Amino acid sequence: MVVIQGNYGKRIVDNLSSHAPKVWRFYIQEVPSRLPPVIDEPEEFLPETIPQVDLLLSLGENPGVAELIPDLVKLSRAKAAILPCDNPGWLPAGLKNQIKKELSSLQVDSVFPSPFCCLTDKSSNNEYIRAFARFFGKPEITVVCNAGKISKVTIHRGTPCGCTKFIAQKLVGIHVDEAERKAALFHHYYPCLASTKVGVGFKDSLLHYSANITMSIVKKAIEACQK
Repeated sequence: MVVIQGNYGKRIVDNLSSHAPKVWRFYIQEVPSRLPPVIDEPEEFLPETIPQVDLLLSLGENPGVAELIPDLVKLSRAKAAILPCDNPGWLPAGLKNQIKKELSSLQVDSVFPSPFCCLTDKSSNNEYIRAFARFFGKPEITVVCNAGKISKVTIHRGTPCGCTKFIAQKLVGIHVDEAERKAALFHHYYPCLASTKVGVGFKDSLLHYSANITMSIVKKAIEACQK
């Protein structure tokens, strides 16, 4: 189940549904764009029934969405949850810790990747989180180089938002010496929706951290190609 609230979530859902394994089934639960600062009666914003699911993915743009997750987990009987934080304002540290404790009390594993594109299949031992992260999260690519230029890019794991595919297409024909810098530019052009705010525990904005992830995987792929 994917919980969405606005364009951020819709773009990710569009990419996931287009590139996920065919056996995956998506149930989309939209919540209102405006929620009260404190949700006293969660049932006012919850459906009466929802399908039983294995994994819940929260893509809200408001702290109130995170507050609804434990109740949605109970309704859906989800066995794991992924709550990415691409904007510190959407999921403050205190609320994140609260939600994690509530989910743990329900014996539901959870991860909070910040930014979303740092998720890997080593981020959790939960089988459902690992299954998701085998396909979406921190990008993994290989490249083929000819005459000093990139001639082919193969994506082994893409970012949830679809940025990896965009960058891969743009890198074809780029000289290897320029690829890392160009990749960072393409990352911004997509555009990346990670916040320009500095995340908890970070020295730079989540946007720049995400761009650095992109640059590092391109650098790694080129180095492997030139060996």
